[in-house]
This record gives sequence, C-alpha cells and structure tokens, in this order.
Amino acid sequence: MKLKVCGMKYTENMQQVAALQPDYLGFIFYEKSKRNFEGIIPELPNSIKKTGVFVNEYPEILISLVEEYGLDAVQLHGDETAEYVLHLKKQLIERRALFIEENKQIKKKKNQHKISKNQVEIIKVFGIKDQFNFDVLEPYLEVVDYFLFDTKGKERGGNGTKFDWTVLENYPYEKPFFLSGGIGLDDLEQLKIVLNSNLPIYALDVNSKFESKPGVKKIEDLEKFKKEISV
Repeated sequence: MKLKVCGMKYTENMQQVAALQPDYLGFIFYEKSKRNFEGIIPELPNSIKKTGVFVNEYPEILISLVEEYGLDAVQLHGDETAEYVLHLKKQLIERRALFIEENKQIKKKKNQHKISKNQVEIIKVFGIKDQFNFDVLEPYLEVVDYFLFDTKGKERGGNGTKFDWTVLENYPYEKPFFLSGGIGLDDLEQLKIVLNSNLPIYALDVNSKFESKPGVKKIEDLEKFKKEISV
C-alpha cells in the first residue's frame, strides 16, 4: 500500500519524513491553510513524488509552481471542473514536451525551471460525509489519474476527521483512489479491513493525526504506521 504524507512545511522535518521513504510528500499551496507552503524543498529521493495541493488555483499559477518546484503530481482540492482538469492536463503535457525539446538543444541553462521527468499526475479530491453520489465522478474518469476521497467539511485541504468509509462500498469504478480524512494510528484495525476489500485503494493520505503542530510530523508515529500498512 502506497503512502502519502501531506502538509509538509519545514525543511528538517521534510528530510526526516523523507528518510522513511513514503511514496508521496504533499505541499499545500493555499494561503488559507495553516500548512501553506512557502520556501525551498530540499533534495529528496527520486522515489518520492512531490505533490502540490491546490484549491481553485489559476492554471497559469499552478503550472508555474509545478515547474518551480519540480512537482510530480498535483492534487486539486477545490471545485475544479472536468473541463478545467482537461485544460490543465493538456498544458502540462505541452510544457513537458517543450522542456524536453529545450534540453535536447541546451544541456545546461541558467535559472532553468525544473520539471518532472515523467508526466505530472493529476489527483482530484472529492469530499464525503455520510453519503455520496458517485455519478459526479463520471466526467473526470478520462482526465485524472486518481481520485482522492476526503472528509467533507469547512476546511479546504483537509479537516482532520474521518468520513463513513462504508460509503465507499458503493464505489462503481475501477479508477484507483487515495483514501484520506483524519487517518491515524487508532484506525489501523479498521483500515486493514478496508484495505482487504476489493476497493481499488491506491494509497493512504495522512496529515494532521501525525503532527505535533501544524506542518510538523511525528516521525516515530509515521514509522510505526508505515510498517503496519506494509504488512
């Protein structure tokens, strides 16, 4: 089971978390979030996918941040339409093709923006509470790589609470998804039951339940959680 640790904020803590080799590290680019990221991302292992979390961001700004930080994935946490996602996907493909062509001609260019060597993954978030109409996912099936199901609430970018996971029993598609929403060590037993179901769960996304304060992850707790879900 893949693991995404979201809400990274401080350099030393990022390096500590990265040493645990999660599959994704999430950086929230949303000013209203307590974990809004501004700064420098240190060198990370190539196996870790840097993921930018955005909320109704202008595509031009989003793409500039993808290039500036060399993001491998973008997580759309707002009200982005399927048309928005399709436009973004096309733009990312075009920018990557341009980047590759430029590098064929210029081996080293000063102040050149970075970009992932692979196509940037697109993750679309949907909030769930006690029920959910899965029909709303239909327009996104061909334009996103993954869905992410989080708890519906006031906070964009995470509320730190769980939704009723039994709602997912009615998930009708093969598209893999991230499971998120207030997941912590106390949920391990229930998680194992869900993970042993036939649901196409691709990864678990954790954040606030593993923090000592917003943006600071508790390494020992994360290490224990990672070992348990890998069994």
